[in-house]
Amino acid sequence: MGATRELGDYGEDLAAAHLAAAGYEVLARNWRCRDGELDLVARDGDAVVFVEVKTRSSADFGMPAEAVGHVKARRIRGLACRWLVENRPGGAIQLRFDVVSVVRRRGAAPELVHLRDAF
Repeated sequence: MGATRELGDYGEDLAAAHLAAAGYEVLARNWRCRDGELDLVARDGDAVVFVEVKTRSSADFGMPAEAVGHVKARRIRGLACRWLVENRPGGAIQLRFDVVSVVRRRGAAPELVHLRDAF
């Protein structure tokens, strides 16, 4: 496994633990279809939350969440629609798109920022 994938997995693990500690129920991790992948799908009360996780080893070129632009957001919305067709949980009436940004610097505690309703 490459260093980039390991860093991404680390960020997703940290994000999933953060969401669980905040009372979310993680419904799916790394859900894939032919059009792409959703990092995390969670439930927060009556909302299904699609969470994009961005992890970097520094913030030298900006915070990781800044990498989620209009094109990426549009792709995630499309993937969310596909996920909902196959998996929509009962009682879920709201949708939300969040981004979790993780910076893992050497020798320091990771910095996690959870942006609710990011797009």
